[in-house]
Amino acid sequence: MTTLELRDFRLVAAIEECGGVTKASAALNLTQSALSHQLADLERRLGVALFTRNGKRMVLTPAGERLREAARPILGSVEAAEAATRGVAAERDAILRLSTECYTCYHWLPPVIRDFQQQFPKVETRIVASATRRVIPALLKGQLDIAITSDAVRDRRIQITPLFRDELVAVVAPDHAWAKRRYVEAADFAAEHLLTYTISRVESTLFQRVLTPAAVSPRQHSQLELTEAILEMVKAGMGVAAVARWAAAPYLAAGTLKAVRITEEGLPREWCAATLHFRQPRPHLAAFIKLLQRNIVGRSGAELKLLKA
Repeated sequence: MTTLELRDFRLVAAIEECGGVTKASAALNLTQSALSHQLADLERRLGVALFTRNGKRMVLTPAGERLREAARPILGSVEAAEAATRGVAAERDAILRLSTECYTCYHWLPPVIRDFQQQFPKVETRIVASATRRVIPALLKGQLDIAITSDAVRDRRIQITPLFRDELVAVVAPDHAWAKRRYVEAADFAAEHLLTYTISRVESTLFQRVLTPAAVSPRQHSQLELTEAILEMVKAGMGVAAVARWAAAPYLAAGTLKAVRITEEGLPREWCAATLHFRQPRPHLAAFIKLLQRNIVGRSGAELKLLKA
């Protein structure tokens, strides 16, 4: 067990700097009696004398000098940590942590943050990429403040704010045979190299709702962690992918990728912002969600439709 405490280091440092118990007790806001008792307790715990008297001045023993040297970096680190913490408190009112389910694309985020910082300049926005595949559990653990998800959430601890509706589409290179088609069916994937996120087939909307019911497997199936990596490989003609239309919006707008509906009916999905229920309102969370609605829908194309709560 650790014998020393932070107050012990401060005690030795104060007595050494002040030269005696009287001035040290004033520096530490203690009575002289309390400080003397703390010093006696420390020497008892360590089994050594830390000070000797030289006239009216208290002088460190060799053991005391060793402890004082050890105290310097420790107290310096503690003081630096305290100063840094106070500095953050002065600069920031809060930190807003967010993540999107399954998608690592954040092309829509800079305009949102820009507008958000005008309203809340002392709130810092952070992306928690590690929570991408499990946004709701991360939200419940307190690791996120906002989770953007298309999963159905039925938990009384969570508040859901509808954001927008889009659809899962197949994306292909402009010269791919699918590029001119209105839609593709499950059987069309049998001859393709399918690129997906690193999730199980049970978690995949494409497999759950289209391929598995039709007993179809793609010719080749590769998994990648990053949206950008998937889309760049599709752009290079190395396969096809199924992503949310809004996730591929910049590529579709530039014409470097083409989107094709999956099945004649399509695979629509509704996206929402999930937050924990709070007794006290969190104005910055509500404001951020409103900006999400306005910016994502406004910048991702006419296919996205704003949802009302």
